[in-house]
Amino acid sequence: MRNNKKKPSVFKNILIIAGCTMFAALYAVTALYIYAGISDITYYKESVGTFVQRNPSESVSEEKESLPAWVDRVEIEVEPETDDWETDDSDSIDQEPRFRQHTAESDTEETKEEDETKETEQKETGTTENETKEEEEDDSKETQTVEEKKSNVHIGSVQTVQQAETAKAVVTDVTEVVKAAMPCVVAITNEYTAYDYWYDEEYDEEANGSGIIISQNDEELLILTNYHVVEDANDLYVQFIDDTEVVAYAKGVAPNEDLAVVSVLLEDVPAAALDKIAIAALGDSDALEVGEPSIAIGNSLGYGQSVTTGVISALNCDIFEEDEEINLSSLIQTDAAINPGNSGGALLNVNGEVVGINSSKIADYAIEGMGYAIPINTARPIMDELVKQETKRKVPSDKRAFLGISGTDVSDEAVMKYEMPEGVYVSSVLEGTAAAKAGIKKGDIITAIGDEKVVSMSKVQSILEYYAADTKAEITLMRIKDGSYEKMVVEVTFGLKQD
Repeated sequence: MRNNKKKPSVFKNILIIAGCTMFAALYAVTALYIYAGISDITYYKESVGTFVQRNPSESVSEEKESLPAWVDRVEIEVEPETDDWETDDSDSIDQEPRFRQHTAESDTEETKEEDETKETEQKETGTTENETKEEEEDDSKETQTVEEKKSNVHIGSVQTVQQAETAKAVVTDVTEVVKAAMPCVVAITNEYTAYDYWYDEEYDEEANGSGIIISQNDEELLILTNYHVVEDANDLYVQFIDDTEVVAYAKGVAPNEDLAVVSVLLEDVPAAALDKIAIAALGDSDALEVGEPSIAIGNSLGYGQSVTTGVISALNCDIFEEDEEINLSSLIQTDAAINPGNSGGALLNVNGEVVGINSSKIADYAIEGMGYAIPINTARPIMDELVKQETKRKVPSDKRAFLGISGTDVSDEAVMKYEMPEGVYVSSVLEGTAAAKAGIKKGDIITAIGDEKVVSMSKVQSILEYYAADTKAEITLMRIKDGSYEKMVVEVTFGLKQD
């Protein structure tokens, strides 16, 4: 059977869709037009565009009603819109920059200041003219006027110092001074016994220092140094400028002044070395001035003689003020490098004269260039006494002095906890010995033998190595009485140890 129904054409369908679309768009535009006319939304006027042409004849009251409520609380003047964008010059106000007013005020103030300055200058000019006239009439009036204007305090100008050519050169070139003075400086090696409290054992140790040849007698060459350079020495060795090394002996010590004199037998020094060494020229440390050049020579770090230079930084320094056991004051400060091993060495002036004995330095990561020397004028009277003492040489064991005590070291804990003096506690005294005859008792604390400080029993034994039997020495004791320790000094005549 044949189907006679017609199919809709494509063209017809397209027309239907287009018509519907146009109708929908027209409806949307109409609705938007009506909505914009009713609400008069500013958003659409500014962002999308003006869809509704406002009526120019709208009243001011209607315009105010359309404004937000907060506008009434703010005093803002709004210029009405005009079509030709022209403004009346009589009504407009030119806007000034932010700082124009301040600048104007400043200009006014500056103008006033300039006027005042001019007036002052005029006044001063007038005064000067008057003064000039007065000067011509009377010179005394001028002096009075100047004194009225100036203060009574007068600051002097720095006076330029015209240095001599030699003084300028010596700061950078000290070769001549070193050549002259180096032969009088020696290196000193101290071999001593150290104690390791952690492992409770003794071991041999070395310390290095320097010394200055100060004089000689018929048998000895005498060398000045620091006490801490030779302290606790079992053996001492001196090395001269030509590297010749000989045995040295302690002659006299002054621990509180940190000074000592050691001797070298002339017979022990080779003739070649004697030709190369020299006795130091001692200067006057009281004549030193701050700022003048200084030269330090010594056995720095034990590597041999070396030279450093600087200036005298300060005088009369007291860095050991709080240490009652050290009697060192009025030290010389220098920025010439003073390192371990320089102790006992020479501090020289530009003439090559010894003006100080390098003694110590302040060591700290934040401190640099602060070395100290004992003035030679301070050391000289002590040195003169030490050279008179008998040279201390080790005595053979069969002739060595015997004290006759048993003792123990006073520990640091006992010193802190029980306030006991530092030294050797006498635990027993043998009958008939030198100690018993001198009156030493159990419970006494030995603090010194002769001029040497005692801090341990091993120190007592090392000191006695230099004393022979039948020799005398003063022993310093601390004896408890009425609950406190009192100082005593007894004279002991050493005996000979009996097997």
